[in-house]
Amino acid sequence: MTFEVRFDTFRLAEVFTISRGSRDRAEVVTVRVARGGAAGWGECVPYARYGETLDSVKAQIEGLEPGIERAALQEALEPGAARNAVDCALWDLEAKAAGRRVWQLAGLAAPGPQITAYTLSLDTPERMRAAAARHAHRPLLKIKLGTPDDMARLEAVRAGAPAADIIVDANEGWTAEVYSDLAPHLVRLGVKMVEQPLPAGADDMLAEIARPLPVCADEACHDRASLPALKGKYDMVNIKLDKTGGLTEALALRDAARTAGFEVMVGCMVGSSLAMAPAVLVAQGAAVTDLDGPLLLAEDREVPLHFDAGGIHPAEPELWG
Repeated sequence: MTFEVRFDTFRLAEVFTISRGSRDRAEVVTVRVARGGAAGWGECVPYARYGETLDSVKAQIEGLEPGIERAALQEALEPGAARNAVDCALWDLEAKAAGRRVWQLAGLAAPGPQITAYTLSLDTPERMRAAAARHAHRPLLKIKLGTPDDMARLEAVRAGAPAADIIVDANEGWTAEVYSDLAPHLVRLGVKMVEQPLPAGADDMLAEIARPLPVCADEACHDRASLPALKGKYDMVNIKLDKTGGLTEALALRDAARTAGFEVMVGCMVGSSLAMAPAVLVAQGAAVTDLDGPLLLAEDREVPLHFDAGGIHPAEPELWG
C-alpha cells in the first residue's frame, strides 16, 4: 500500500470570518492510498486552534507504516486532522476494493439527503442582515458570533430571514455572564441552539447556570473520551471528523453520545466535498447537520456533492465511499 499526500487550495466564494479571524481560501490536506489497483481518498483541514498546520499533518501521515490498517491507525495517531484523512481514505479504499459502498461495509442503512445549516460569516449587522435576506430561503441558518456586538447582529439576521430556523456559534467567545444575559434574547428570537458559548476547559459554569435552549459542545468534544466531562454542562455534541480523527471514531462517538443522553450535531471545517462525504454518513438522523463547506467555496472537487432543497446528498462513488 502506498500513501500520497498533497496540499490543495480552494477559493472561497467570499471572505469567511469568525471571531478568531478571516480567510479567503480553504487549505486542505488530500491523501491518496493505493493497493492492488484500487485507490482511496481522504481530506482533512488542519486547525491552528489544536496546534495543527499543513506541514505538521503531512509529517504525521508520512510517518505511518505503509501498510497500516484502520484498527492500527486508531492507536498510531491521536484524534485529529491527520488521522481523519487517512482513516477516510482507508474506508474508501476498502469499499472500492470490495465493490461495495462504505455504508454497507460499516453496517449502516442506506443514507439519504440531510437538511444542512448554512453559515453566515461574521460581519457588520447591516451586512449580516443583507446576507440573511439573500439566504432567507434556506431552512436553517448558522450565525457566527462571539463579540461585544452580538445582539445587534442577531437582531439583524432575524430581520433579514424571519422564517428561517437559526442556530448560533459563539466559538468560545462569551463568558458565563454574557451568555446568561443573551440567553433570554436568543429564546425570544427563536434561536434553536447555541454552540460552545464558553471556552473549552473553562465551561464548568454551564452546569450551574440556566440553559433555556440547548447548548452544544464543539471545541469541548473531540472523541468518546470527551463525553464524561460534558455531562450536566451540555445537551448536544458536535461531531467533526477532523476532531474525532476519522469516520471510524465519529461513528463510535455518535453511538456513545446518544447512549449517554446527548443529542448529536454533525459539523465540519471549511473544506471540499471530499471532506463532507464521510460526514454525511454520520449525519444520518442527527438533530443538526452543518455540512455547508462546499456551499462556501468558489471551486470544488471534480465530482462534488449535490445540494438541493432536500439538503446535502450522499456522495457518488466517484468522489468517495
